[in-house]
Amino acid sequence: MEKYIQPFVDVCVNVFRDFIGVELETERPHFANKEDPHEWDVSAVIGLTGEARGAVVISMKQALARKLTGALTGSTHDELDDEVIDAIGEIINIIAGNAKRGLEESFRLVISLPTIVRGAGHSIQWPNDQARIICIPFHIFENEVFCLSVAIEASSGA
Repeated sequence: MEKYIQPFVDVCVNVFRDFIGVELETERPHFANKEDPHEWDVSAVIGLTGEARGAVVISMKQALARKLTGALTGSTHDELDDEVIDAIGEIINIIAGNAKRGLEESFRLVISLPTIVRGAGHSIQWPNDQARIICIPFHIFENEVFCLSVAIEASSGA
């Protein structure tokens, strides 16, 4: 499982450093239960299909989403507006696209367009009930946290 998760960790760290100009501290990945409550206000989802299927999701509090958008655009955002939604969608798109390249030794994958889910305590519909969801927590800006969740399984015949 580690060989499938490590590309996402590496890419996430590089994307935040190179595109946003901030360093991340990676916490210990853990299995997440999709039924467990969470504190996130916004999630960006990218589906994976092809020789494997699954999803990659970045989830965070609204304040962090606004702060990241400000770091990217140089503008201030007081709410979860269209520019914030677009920025979070673009971040997950870059992460998934680059991680896909890191997984090409194992799987040929196609990634979907990002979907944004917002609202306190929202839930994500994962590809299937058996998918093992791995949450990779990251610390950013000293005391803020977001989670990159990944669920991948080989498709039948892959």
